[in-house]
Amino acid sequence: MAVALRLNRQGTKDRPYYKIVAVDSRKRRDGRYIEQVGTYDPGKEGVNYTVDLEKADKWVGVGAQVSETVNSIIRKARTAASKA
Repeated sequence: MAVALRLNRQGTKDRPYYKIVAVDSRKRRDGRYIEQVGTYDPGKEGVNYTVDLEKADKWVGVGAQVSETVNSIIRKARTAASKA
């Protein structure tokens, strides 16, 4: 089973927010996922994401493929965590 870390779209029309999830890569974008790793809300100003870096590291360590957007969010979360 190939696992991917990617976004799962939630919310209503024109007001989306996303869950960052670990999912079987063959599943639909909004299908059943294995574990939620964080959230991303593009409608918010400032810090618009939350990520559990331990869970993300666990999945990347097991070989999960990370989408470009999720990779960018994880990088931002790491730099914010290192500054704090």
